[in-house]
This record gives sequence, C-alpha cells and structure tokens, in this order.
Amino acid sequence: MSFAAPSPTTADIGVIGMGVMGSRLARNLARHGHAVGIYNVTTAKTQAVLDEHGDEGTFVPAAELADFVASLTRPRVVLIMVVAGPITDEVIGNVKEFLEPGDIIIDGGNSLYTDTIRREKELREDGLLFVGAGVSGGAEGALHGPSIMPGCSDEAYGRVGPMLESIAAKADDGEACCTHISTDGSGHYVKMVHNGIEYADMQLIAEAYSLLRGALELEPAALAEVFRAWNTTELESYLIEITAEVLDQVDAETGKPLVDVILDQAGQKGTGRWTVQDALDLGVPVTGIAEATFARALSSSVPQREAGQELAALAEAWQVDDADAVTEDVRKALYASKVVAYSQGFDQIYAAAVEYDWQIDLAAVAKIWREGCIIRAAFLDEIAAAYAGAAKRTGNQAADLHGAAEANDAKVSRDGAGTTNEASVDDESAAGEHSGTSTPGARTEDAEGSSGGENPVPLLLAARHFREAVEECIPALRRVVAQAALAGVPVPAFAASLAYYDGVRAKRLPAALIQGQRDFFGSHTYARIDKPGMFHTQWAEDGTEVPAS
Repeated sequence: MSFAAPSPTTADIGVIGMGVMGSRLARNLARHGHAVGIYNVTTAKTQAVLDEHGDEGTFVPAAELADFVASLTRPRVVLIMVVAGPITDEVIGNVKEFLEPGDIIIDGGNSLYTDTIRREKELREDGLLFVGAGVSGGAEGALHGPSIMPGCSDEAYGRVGPMLESIAAKADDGEACCTHISTDGSGHYVKMVHNGIEYADMQLIAEAYSLLRGALELEPAALAEVFRAWNTTELESYLIEITAEVLDQVDAETGKPLVDVILDQAGQKGTGRWTVQDALDLGVPVTGIAEATFARALSSSVPQREAGQELAALAEAWQVDDADAVTEDVRKALYASKVVAYSQGFDQIYAAAVEYDWQIDLAAVAKIWREGCIIRAAFLDEIAAAYAGAAKRTGNQAADLHGAAEANDAKVSRDGAGTTNEASVDDESAAGEHSGTSTPGARTEDAEGSSGGENPVPLLLAARHFREAVEECIPALRRVVAQAALAGVPVPAFAASLAYYDGVRAKRLPAALIQGQRDFFGSHTYARIDKPGMFHTQWAEDGTEVPAS
C-alpha cells in the first residue's frame, strides 16, 4: 500500500506514529482546522486513519518520510508519538535528516525528562527547536481535549503554542488546559509528577474501597453508589467518577462483579517510579506517592505474597456500630490524604524548578490540570488560587523561582543523566551519604534538596483553604489508620499521609539523634540550635565538642 507523494508545504503540522494516541491527536488537530500530515512506518495504519476518519478534517498522508517532511509548511512542526526511549531517539534521528534550522520537533510521549534535556541540547546544536510535551488524558483526552504540558524555548512555543492550545481541553472558565511550562525537560517533568500524583490518588481510592468493603461487607455495586455520592462533594474528580463505573461493571462471562475477576496485580509503566527516584535525588519527601508505587510493586510480588499466606494476622475484628459514620470517616480520610499527595507533588515540582532553573508558574500548572487529564479534580481551582495568591503577595512566582535558583549556594554539578551531586564536608559524605535535613537558623552542609530560596507556598497543606479543610478531616484519618492497623488491613498510602502531616507539624523531630549517630560513626558533624556553625564531638577521645574544620 502506498500514497501519491503529497503536494509540498500543504500541512500545518505533521504527526509521526498512528497508534492510539498519535492517530487521535492527529484527528483532534484536523477537527480544529489544522491540515495534518500523517506518517507511520507501516502504511496500513495511516490508511486506516483515512478510511475511518478521513472526513474529520484535512489529512495529508505520506508513505515516505521525505515526502512527509516535504508536505509541511516552514518552519516545519513534527509531532512524534511513538514509544518512549530508544525508539523515540531513532525516529528523531531519522526525521532530522530532512529538517533544516528553525524547524521544530515535538515529543508528545512519556519520555524521561533527562532524555528531553539531552535531546533539546543535541538538536539545538543542529539549529533545530525541540519541545518536550507531556500529554495527559489517555485516548479520550487525545481526541476530545487533553491537558498539555510543553517544555521548550519561547521561540518554539510561539510557533506551536497556538496549535496545542486549540486542541487542549477547556476548563469551565474557557481557559485552555495548556501552558508554556518552561524550558527543555520541564514539560515532561511536570507530566512525570502528574503521573506520580495519579499513582497516589488511585492507591488512596483503592484503600478506601478495601476498607469499606471489608468493614461494611458491601458488594461492589453498592460501593459504586457510595463513590457516586462522593463525587458530588469536594472529592469530585475524574478518578472518583470512573471508580464508580468500574465497581458497577459485571463480568459477562461469570456474572460476577468485574473487579472480583481482575487479577490483583497492578501494573506500572515507570512514571511513578521515576517520580519517587527523582524526589529522592532532590531530597523531597513524596511519601504518599512512594507508598502508592511500592504498593503496586508489592501487589506483583507473587512469591512473597504466596509465602505470606502462612503468616498469622493477629488482628481484631472490625466492629461497626454506625456504617454511615465509618463511611464518612473514610471519605474525610481520602480527602485529607489526596491533599497531601498534591502538596508533595507541587513541592517536588518547585524543587526541580530551583534545581534546573526552570521558571514554572505553579498556579498555571494547577489550572491546566483542571480538565483533560487523569487527575482533574474540583479542588485544583483552590490549589491554583493558593499559588496565584502567593505570587501576588511576593511579586511574581517566576521571579521567586529565579531568585531561589540563584540563591542556592550548594556546589552542584550535573552529570550526563541530569542528576545532582553535591559537595560534602567529608569523604564518607562525598561517597554518597547525605542527611537530607536542615536546622532552622543553620544550614547542614551535606543536606540534600532545594534549600536555596523561599517557596512562596512552602506547604500547600498550610495554605488557608486547605489547612481548614484538612484539619477538619484529620480526626477521621487518625481513626481510619488506627482501625485499619488493628484489623490488619493494609493502608500504606493513608498511613504515610498521616505520618507526613504529623511530621511537618512537629516542632522537633528525632532527626537530632540521627545526626548525633552520624557524627559518632562518621564524623559527619552537626548544627546546633543555639549558635551558628557546624560541630563535631570527639567521641573516641575525651568527648569534647569542637568546631568543624
């Protein structure tokens, strides 16, 4: 199967990859009046788009890559929608042979942000512009309006921004759910953290389901109605909505609830894991996201789970006197824990912005997640308002981030993978042991993280709206976590959320003992609460304290 060579310079944008996401984004672009060049390595998929959807707009098919590129108006814009990783590199290498300086390549896949940083630098050296665009919303979002998170130069966004905004989802106020995030890998970074929050959100919902089903002995269909009711409250969100649909579904083959015949081993494609790994590098505690990621790993740890069947529960039966009260407790616990996940995720984005000198408007990020994406939720308006209000009070959020980056006095070097290595005060620290802590009024020299600069919203949980809402829910969260522990029901994300809340509100943490231990065995030094500087106790000698050299 082949196509006649298309007329030169007839398409506004070209899409490579006619899989589910690529074909649907191409159709979305065509529906919005853009002439779309389409190419797939196997022409049958290109033909299928024409046969099934050719009447939706103007498509310019090509069987050869050279013809595909020739069909694009200058400066050419090529959107690549293929599997992330080496295949993306291969496609970029192939298509750039036909491009010229000033042309633009967009990677709309789930690429690791450090790959995007590398690709942008390499292509810039060839005179090409590169856009790493996070795209959320799945197949339906791609067709009807996704949330789009482009990271690129101002020049590139000036060319592609209007097209991307035209196909993005629209919030209730009419704003497009697409904004220029910042430079190079920032768009894919924000999308990565979006997916990490998604992991936490889904795990929390699953734990809520598990608790209610076990405690109240409700069938999935009855629980579907519970979630539908919750979707009319502050929990209103896409994930709550689809949870009710999944719980309502009956398996045609067995007649059982579908959720009861699905194997209880959750898969993952890597973005949640990347989020947690990067948070560790930055020294940002994303405990809810981490526990959600580990919960998926545990669910798929078949040999361990099989061996664990021999372990005694040694738990108490959950005695429910008031089903409505238990249901309300779980609802409130879910809300508080969801806020913790978003709070941690936005902290991570801020820390990365400082680390990579990205000028990210966190209010704008919250706004583009209001529609189109998987974690769209009603309370994102309140998150946007919290960050926008702080930006007004401090002058400008992007300027705040820039100042924070300049104020970071840690000696940082970035390796080729985009990771951070900090200089430390002694050889063992330099070998990789860091405290990840800081003391008010003093800076621990080997501490990791975004310690340089003030975050205009240092803790979303403490922003006025969320503080009031979460404090109302905390007693319920405590009851739920305590009762789950007594009943032997695993709720790692709920428990981690409560521990984080208690950790950030604690006036003093046991980290002081850890610093003493580290100084004892490794001479890592410590800061004091009553005077500046770093100190070391001569433990093996006379136990006197001396200033660190």
